[in-house]
Amino acid sequence: MKKYYAGLDLGGTFVKGGIVDEEGKILVKDKIPTGRERPYTEIAADMARLVKDLAVRADLAEGQLAGVGIGSPGLIDAENGVIVYSNNIRWENVPLCGAVREQLGVPVCITNDANAAALGEHFCGAGKKFGSMVFITLGTGVGGGIILDGKLFEGNRSAGAEIGHMVIERGGWQCTCGRRGCFEAYASATGLIRRTRESMEAHKESAMWKIAGSLEGVDGRTAFDGMRAGDAAAKQVVEEYISCLAEGVTNLVNIFRPEAVVLGGGVCAEGETLLAPLRAAVEPHLFGGAEYAPVAIVAASLGNDAGLCGAARLAMQRAR
Repeated sequence: MKKYYAGLDLGGTFVKGGIVDEEGKILVKDKIPTGRERPYTEIAADMARLVKDLAVRADLAEGQLAGVGIGSPGLIDAENGVIVYSNNIRWENVPLCGAVREQLGVPVCITNDANAAALGEHFCGAGKKFGSMVFITLGTGVGGGIILDGKLFEGNRSAGAEIGHMVIERGGWQCTCGRRGCFEAYASATGLIRRTRESMEAHKESAMWKIAGSLEGVDGRTAFDGMRAGDAAAKQVVEEYISCLAEGVTNLVNIFRPEAVVLGGGVCAEGETLLAPLRAAVEPHLFGGAEYAPVAIVAASLGNDAGLCGAARLAMQRAR
């Protein structure tokens, strides 16, 4: 009998879920409001109901649902199925896997949401042809996951792989984690927006003012659009942003030497406008050169489905 797996991507606003087969095909997917102000038991019950509903819509027979995987923001005790701390949902020491398993009667496992997205891209996305990869998300912060020899690397007690919080400029910009100069502070969309606004204030003639309308209207596209319009200040913003991104990517590559770096998040919508100069900035600094152990730098392909696909893949690997 063919087995299927449910993947749940738990967010502060929505829970996204899907039923996935062993080849990575999504049979059906949907989302529900998280309602994070409620007790975790109510949210767990909603998550279980979502899985049951999806299983019915996918026409699964009794016993075909072999396991459930969850990707959650925060610090995760993967071995015991506990969310140790998540500021997004304001949870501490929540035994989420046990609560969902109690409702469904099938194995349930969990990992950090960025780890789940990395697993998804490796399983059935842009990283599927690579044995090892580093996944980096460029969003409000910088998250990511590390796949080594086909396996997810989580570190001691699942607390590792916080790639956004290595310092790339000692004493630099303040990071939300409390340190200064973190990769996240510079390479996130938030960092790009900060750099864009600072440039606009310094260059009142910049085309970025017309593009954004105001400082409040700045987003991750503003500087790139300004560069395409021929604006010198915008071009400098983009070049400085890519330089900072390259610093962090180079560090990660020299530590792990993966076959690929897969980049996700809204900034990656720029495609080769971002990726081509990033490759050019990274390759000269690869230890020992780029020829012996080359590293591909590519854009993620699954978009918002990466988390649920990766959570399902986690269940394939760990649900017992």
